[in-house]
Amino acid sequence: MRSFRLTVAGLTAAAVVTAGCTLPAFAPRTDVDGEAAAPGATATWRPCPEVADEVVGRRAPDIRYECARIEVPRDWAGGTAATTGPGAGETFEIALIRVRSTNQRDRIGSLLINPGGPGGSGVDTAVYLSFGERFGGLPDSIMERFDIVGFDPRGVARSSPVECIPDGDLDALFGFDPNPASQEMFDVFVMANRRIGQGCGNKYGDQLPLYSTEQAARDMDAIRAAVGDEKMTYLGYSYGTLLGATYAQLFPQRVRALVLDGAVDPRQGLIEGSESQAKGFERAFDNFTRWCELNAGRCPIGPYPRMAVNSALEKARVSPVRNTDGREATAGWIFYAIVASLYSESGWQQLAEAIDRLNESNPTDVFRLADNYADRDSDGQYSNLFDANLAINCADEEERPSLERIRQLQSVWSTQYPLFGPALAAGLVSCTEWPGGSDPYPKGRADGAPPILVIGTTGDPATPYEQTPALAEMLGVGRVLTWEGEGHTAYPQTACITEAVNAYLIDLTVPADGVRCPAR
Repeated sequence: MRSFRLTVAGLTAAAVVTAGCTLPAFAPRTDVDGEAAAPGATATWRPCPEVADEVVGRRAPDIRYECARIEVPRDWAGGTAATTGPGAGETFEIALIRVRSTNQRDRIGSLLINPGGPGGSGVDTAVYLSFGERFGGLPDSIMERFDIVGFDPRGVARSSPVECIPDGDLDALFGFDPNPASQEMFDVFVMANRRIGQGCGNKYGDQLPLYSTEQAARDMDAIRAAVGDEKMTYLGYSYGTLLGATYAQLFPQRVRALVLDGAVDPRQGLIEGSESQAKGFERAFDNFTRWCELNAGRCPIGPYPRMAVNSALEKARVSPVRNTDGREATAGWIFYAIVASLYSESGWQQLAEAIDRLNESNPTDVFRLADNYADRDSDGQYSNLFDANLAINCADEEERPSLERIRQLQSVWSTQYPLFGPALAAGLVSCTEWPGGSDPYPKGRADGAPPILVIGTTGDPATPYEQTPALAEMLGVGRVLTWEGEGHTAYPQTACITEAVNAYLIDLTVPADGVRCPAR
């Protein structure tokens, strides 16, 4: 949810909604075994092809997979291990995977990957990217010059994961009405979030702020040292742009090249960020509507898709369609199916077909879209994506809106952003009811860093385009590259974007500021 306070990498989001895609969006996560290298030590790698087998079901040709674990201080306390306070003297283990082409030549170094979220697995993403451009992965020219290093940030997946939200509570939250309009419904929603906050607070106590973005950015520098790179080369998607921007502010002299795709404006607080996303998703839905008007044969709910979607939501509030396994397609599950489909233009037809089949009392496609978004398997079990998402987002935030303010925003945004505004306003409750203090990230310039490439997509719903120039301006060394396309994140989806990014990563050739790439 840095889009519904979650944003996931473009590759992962595309895999969620691309019919027939070989690479699954989410898969069971095998552990990265082996003894963790002590803080400051060089990573010790071991072959781990089994990770690709379990994440994707097969291995990419001409690719070697190696895994390692490193230890980092739980509390960096300004750059060194804390000697007092929560977590002092303790460590987290960070899981790494190194993807190396057997055709590698003239190696430049490592390209560190983060897919966003927060809560997305960089280990999984590095595996997906290893399959090349045909599947939305990295170009051969990048694979031949870099080791691709994926990492699960602290608290995520294989890296000392945060696990404190029961599956049943997540089912209840995803299924809950996205617009709890009455005070009674809102109160029930608040109590559900309060119960989750209390459970996580009871388990992790005063160490919850240690999952912050700044702490994770300092872990990145430990990874840089552990893989033997003098300077950082990094590709961050979505929330990964915030992580990369934080790194650049903390360690500007250690930056070689950063690509920040699907930019997050760090200066936006919870309310500003949520309203930005409400605008972004409304704009994306309007673009979907225009697509339906021009593609009637592929959009069975046309010519008025907004009316069809609103009708489906209203019917679900009264009499939700029951699936063959007994699950009910409530307004919440329909809403998250809509959200999932807007992350990629390839999801638009699937959304139209899912709503059409729901009208025929078949909710299978609605659940498929929503479950992929929620990272829920067929047995009703969730990964720790949303546990980590909440822990990281809320650790980052100094100011949390009151319940009264959230109710006001619900009312105002219901008018301004009718489909997505109420849910994004209500979603603010999660951090308001989250325990523990905060550890906010820096929000300033990266003086001393080389030019940093900041990419934005004009039709991006989750990190709306307006945040791209804002991030570049804040850093002071940002160069804006624009894709006039649809969906969340851009690289490597078109030749124009791909060529510019490749030249930057390989040769440090910086595109002229303001270059715009056409949609096709």
